[in-house]
Amino acid sequence: MTEQQGNTEHFHGEYKVSGGKLVVADLGVQQGQLSEVSINGDFFLEPDEALDDINQALTGLVADTSAKDLAAAVQGGLRADAVLFGFSAEAVAIAVRRALKKATTWADHDFEIIPPTPLETHQHVALDEVLTRQVGAGLRKPTLRFWEWEAPSVVIGSFQSMRNEVDPEGVERFGVTVVRRISGGGAMFMEPGNAITYSLYVPQSLVDGLSFADSYPFLDAWVMASLQKLGIAANYVPLNDIATDQGKIGGAAQKRTSNGGLLHHVTMSYDIDADKMTQVLRIGREKLSDKGIASAKKRVDPLRRQTGLAREEIINVMMETFQELYSASVIELSARDIEATDDLVRAKFGTEAWTYRVP
Repeated sequence: MTEQQGNTEHFHGEYKVSGGKLVVADLGVQQGQLSEVSINGDFFLEPDEALDDINQALTGLVADTSAKDLAAAVQGGLRADAVLFGFSAEAVAIAVRRALKKATTWADHDFEIIPPTPLETHQHVALDEVLTRQVGAGLRKPTLRFWEWEAPSVVIGSFQSMRNEVDPEGVERFGVTVVRRISGGGAMFMEPGNAITYSLYVPQSLVDGLSFADSYPFLDAWVMASLQKLGIAANYVPLNDIATDQGKIGGAAQKRTSNGGLLHHVTMSYDIDADKMTQVLRIGREKLSDKGIASAKKRVDPLRRQTGLAREEIINVMMETFQELYSASVIELSARDIEATDDLVRAKFGTEAWTYRVP
């Protein structure tokens, strides 16, 4: 919200800390600098005078100051005995950036949903880059896309070694297609009907001021709401695992593009064949060592067993929840999207140079 009074333009922004309190920023901008700064909300702060410290630390800063530098200014301006409850210097920075329209909220965007669409595995990973760059360039609305698998597949992380992650004998035995995606993280094994995979394409402004670690649960809050509807109490295990008290059910990965787009995608196990997975992937002892478990087969606990529902029912609940929260509209992939994807498969994702870029 913006108001113009005299030579000073006034702004209002809000940020609700995940699991914490609401932080509100009311401020003015005069000659490109922050003025009349008032940080307020339902947080707790000791001593009372520390609130003046925060306002003074922000006053006079250039309006284009980054979230990182805003947070540093707030932290640097606090007296030594100040204690913040339910919020942080970073939360203040996000509220200020939102007020200035440098950061956006879910409500600032119109979202679209692409329902499960069968594609060849190389097309799936190429489409992630196509749609992420389209959103970053402002050529399409932020979009949620559900994948549909046509064949057994392994998708390895951008920086993983092919020889260290994939067992070539298992791949050949089960007719598995191996591709490399643009995001980091670990290898995923999928077969038609055994996983739920989705990609979220958003502008980076949506996570402006959030750390990488905080952006994961922030972008998947709607998923947690979906799982809660299904009777599953899930939580994030830093950095990028989604789990219940019965085991891990999924993992997330991200990629930020140079033009301002952000890809956040997740694969959740529905009915995974753990025996086949361990024959296709090389899951070493070091990978298991920080999980506190002895067997790779126990690392993933499928949604089918935890819900008793068909995979399609779970996906429908997820789509409905996203629509309810963000008023999203359902669309289909266009012929132009598919054409751009196929071009990128030929130029990049289908080539050995990309697939084996880390041998």
